[in-house]
Amino acid sequence: MIIAVDGPAASGKGTLAAGLARHYGLPHLDTGLLYRAVGRAVLGLENAPDFEAQAIAAAQRLDPSDLDPAVLSSQALGNQASRVAVIAEVRAALYAFQRDFALQPGGAVLDGRDIGTRICPDADVKLFIVAEAWARTERRARQFEARGLSVDRQALHAQIEERDRRDRDNPNGGFFPAEDAHLLDTTRLDIEAALRAAVAIVDGAMARKAKQ
Repeated sequence: MIIAVDGPAASGKGTLAAGLARHYGLPHLDTGLLYRAVGRAVLGLENAPDFEAQAIAAAQRLDPSDLDPAVLSSQALGNQASRVAVIAEVRAALYAFQRDFALQPGGAVLDGRDIGTRICPDADVKLFIVAEAWARTERRARQFEARGLSVDRQALHAQIEERDRRDRDNPNGGFFPAEDAHLLDTTRLDIEAALRAAVAIVDGAMARKAKQ
């Protein structure tokens, strides 16, 4: 069973994907880490004339050992990820990595921004997670504050909306709900309620497939 989970930053898609993976006993890949890792490799080179070439090279040599969430979780790398994600050759280099993970025996859960539209259009179940920007800002702020970091919520809100715009306008992306995706709004749901709703969606979708 392949489960595709897409959505904007801080919508809860990563936490839900991890919860679904535990519930169904499937491996989980946070595909955003791939782009964050590439972004980290070219951090500080944004104005360099060979920025795109450096990003492409970093994507081509990416290794699973580079995907440490503790190292890649900063807002700066989140913004950097959306910069490298607009480069077609970066996306192409990371495509095979993601497809291989999805197609392993037994299936997998993948979360990102174009899983249901580009990476796994044949996924058994597709979820598109949404939440209002103010709720996503507060969630991300609390995550940073839990790590002892000070947060300017107004600036963070602006960064989240700018990243949304960049992701939506990405000419090489697929950041939109697939026609057969199930929308789940987590704005007013805690993680337990959101996970119950996601499990219900997956169970229902698989039950319908079994009857076909």
